[in-house]
Amino acid sequence: MPKANQLKKNQVVKIKNEIYQVANVTSQTPSARGAATLYKIRFNQIQTGQKLEQTYKGDDFVEDADLARMKVQFSYFDGEAYVFMREDDYSQHNLSKEQLATQAQWLTEGMDDIDGLFLDGILFGVNLPHTIVLEITDTAPSIKGASATARTKAATLSTGAEVQIPEYLSTGEMIKVNTETSEFVSRA
Repeated sequence: MPKANQLKKNQVVKIKNEIYQVANVTSQTPSARGAATLYKIRFNQIQTGQKLEQTYKGDDFVEDADLARMKVQFSYFDGEAYVFMREDDYSQHNLSKEQLATQAQWLTEGMDDIDGLFLDGILFGVNLPHTIVLEITDTAPSIKGASATARTKAATLSTGAEVQIPEYLSTGEMIKVNTETSEFVSRA
């Protein structure tokens, strides 16, 4: 069983016999002497998407959920559902845009190296790679002589996601993007 101070985003736990996924973790350190650090954790219920906020002390234990992690590949978008294929048995599983939340903006057809989170054989979520490579499809023209530490500009990527990039980059270039923070990492 993990302690509250060990919980990370997308980790899955069991609370009152229901399965929740960690959406956000913030810590508060009271200024009083001897006061324990408090962890405010926002969870999303796996089946319904209902939100739950809990506050824990650092040494409080949280029950780990019994789930399977299997490699899946994003196959295609089918109107209302995102279709993923398990790489071991080629079975297909659907997730809605609500279940994927902000992760949907990073998916490209054929994308693999995705961890599928399965509970009783049902896909309920995915963990994307920390960084992915995408093409810049639309941005303002590059500025000659702009340095890597200069200002940024908005860019639209091949998936439709928008990120801030350095001014020296132009349309058609490939870049690495952090999928958790939606930030530019480097040229690819």
